[in-house]
Amino acid sequence: MMVDPVAPQFPEEFNLAHYYLDARIEEGRGQREAVAVGERCWTYAEVQRRANRARDALAQRGIGLEDRVLLLLFDGIEFVEAWFGVLKNGSVFCMANPLLTSGDLDYLLGYTRCRAVVADTTTAARLAPLMARHESCRVRFVVGADGAPEGWERWEDALAEASEAGANAPTSRDDIAGWLFTSGTTGKPKGAVHYHRHFAFNTEVYAKRVLGLREDDVFVSVSRLFFGYGTGTNLMFPFAVGGKAVLFPGKPTAERLFDHIEAHGVTVLTNVPSMIRQMAESERDADLSTVRMCLSAGEALPPELYRRWIARWPNAEILDGIGSAEMFHIYISNRPGDVRLGSLGRIVEGYEARIVGADGKDVPDGEIGRLHVRGDSTALCYWRDQDKSRATFHGDWCITADLFRRDAEGYYYYAGRADDMLKVRGQFLSPLELEGCLCEHPAVAECAVVGVDDGEGLTIPKAFVVLRAGHAPSKALAEELQEHAKAHLTRYKFPREVAFVDALPRNDRGKIMRRRLR
Repeated sequence: MMVDPVAPQFPEEFNLAHYYLDARIEEGRGQREAVAVGERCWTYAEVQRRANRARDALAQRGIGLEDRVLLLLFDGIEFVEAWFGVLKNGSVFCMANPLLTSGDLDYLLGYTRCRAVVADTTTAARLAPLMARHESCRVRFVVGADGAPEGWERWEDALAEASEAGANAPTSRDDIAGWLFTSGTTGKPKGAVHYHRHFAFNTEVYAKRVLGLREDDVFVSVSRLFFGYGTGTNLMFPFAVGGKAVLFPGKPTAERLFDHIEAHGVTVLTNVPSMIRQMAESERDADLSTVRMCLSAGEALPPELYRRWIARWPNAEILDGIGSAEMFHIYISNRPGDVRLGSLGRIVEGYEARIVGADGKDVPDGEIGRLHVRGDSTALCYWRDQDKSRATFHGDWCITADLFRRDAEGYYYYAGRADDMLKVRGQFLSPLELEGCLCEHPAVAECAVVGVDDGEGLTIPKAFVVLRAGHAPSKALAEELQEHAKAHLTRYKFPREVAFVDALPRNDRGKIMRRRLR
């Protein structure tokens, strides 16, 4: 069998903790700063020692190969050491938002059947009453607490008593390393199960080859570490090249990001469109001169927003792309110096993509179809959901719910989700197209379009609009927006109803929750 010269190869015995962390020590980078939280920094060598202690703490308590460990932590050194410790131990990481409700935490404990949990002190307080129903989770660590609830241990005490000696577990490249949860916009999150090689593959082809990340790069992220997008761009990718990850535990805000960028000389900013908008609209004279690239994913980036950003910070080029929990990270992306406005760029080398019609055949360039993608980071399955796994994973291919069109030059354009498409007067309408048009109007800050019943059983497009400062809701403005859409799109695509709202509902990944609007 011929080996694809583009695809990176990994040895049979392979552990992500060595790939991302230990190898930097072997390269002589042990004294380089790896993590910064506020004014405190840790070197690669210090992170390695802390991760070794985390591994030993888990192993001493009977957590071993393939045991799942649920991490419910805010961004900080504790997340980093726990994540690497899980990998060093040969266990499986599962990561989730520590601010989840008790009901959602109860679901995750049952769904993952984790053997251990490492939780922030406020999260542990919500978990404690639930633990009687989840006896499989017998190892419980709390981070940042003065004391520990009954049945729990302080993480800091466990690490202080643990050993830095010992080797990583002899895992295979095809052992399970971790789960990435889907966003859960249409139901409970599902765990996409990934091997060790999956994360390293995307790191090689996207982070190193497409982005060209370097040792002197400094990273900060809007996306939190418990999201795969943030884990990749603000933990795995920095460590893969010997860079520096800037972390902060609080909620991301434009002001907080500006502060960290200026204080640390950030060069790579991981962002999402909603925060890009907040930053672009800020009145602060922020210095982003050190930022050489701004990554964007999660939602489509409106061209008008890109133009407004670049007008303020022309050096901080926005590279929009698309990835997923099923594929781990970005597989279609714009590139430095090669941004096609309105597109998500071209396929990342090492991946393949098809745009497929309802008949199962590839559609011609310029036509809309469902995106199929494959590469060596495709998840094994959804945990405990064979029906959904069979519908999504066909051999090497991942069948997404994303609609795309591709132009003759190989640039991909997002057309929305298959279940978001509207049929108006017998013709399909992409909400994304109408949203992009409305956002070009000077009164519109952002908007979302969904299909609603017109009262007679027919679907009509309804726009939920957030206005810019200085503009007030009115019937006249609603009619003006309708006329704006008629003037710039095929007439049937205009919104039959316009509702003005203070904000759009979003989930904890920043994605618009369209079902709430419906």
